Amino acid sequence: MSDAIDLLKIRRSVKPREMSGPGPSPAELETILTIGARVPDHGKLTPWRFIVFEGDARLRAGAIIAGVFAQKNPHAAPAEVDVEKRRLTDAPLVIGVVSFTKPHPKVPPWEQELSAGASAMNIVTAATALGYGACWLTGWFAFDRDVLNGLGLKADEKLAGFIHIGRSSKASEDRPRPSLADIVTRF
Repeated sequence: MSDAIDLLKIRRSVKPREMSGPGPSPAELETILTIGARVPDHGKLTPWRFIVFEGDARLRAGAIIAGVFAQKNPHAAPAEVDVEKRRLTDAPLVIGVVSFTKPHPKVPPWEQELSAGASAMNIVTAATALGYGACWLTGWFAFDRDVLNGLGLKADEKLAGFIHIGRSSKASEDRPRPSLADIVTRF
């Protein structure tokens, strides 16, 4: 178990623009997704699902994002629209974590949403354990209903985020972390 603790002590996000290929193999992707589904899930509701964007699917999703952006920003410069088109193309693999809630007498929506967040974090951790860089991001398009509809989300679904996964193309520095004295109290 010390390997797991050591990994968690050094885990950090890698910016998608600092990623390159190759991405995870099909077997590694299956491992990542299996671990993503192995989270606390009170009531066994499975209040999340995954959308895999790899290869040309990243470009198709980018076209949807750029189309919505251009429609809502008619005076945007072509370069701005192009930035939106490439939102999911830096990393060779992007996994969308979709969150939804189900009515349940003992499991409130908040707990179900936290389960989706735990799923996203497990995906990040699994990718890191396999030697990949990973970054959990959102952005305006993760909250835009027109984009979500275009990506196939149902009306009652939200996007917990996009997990970008690839090989880190450069050494990355850690960011400052909070001191435990600042964030821990005892009751």
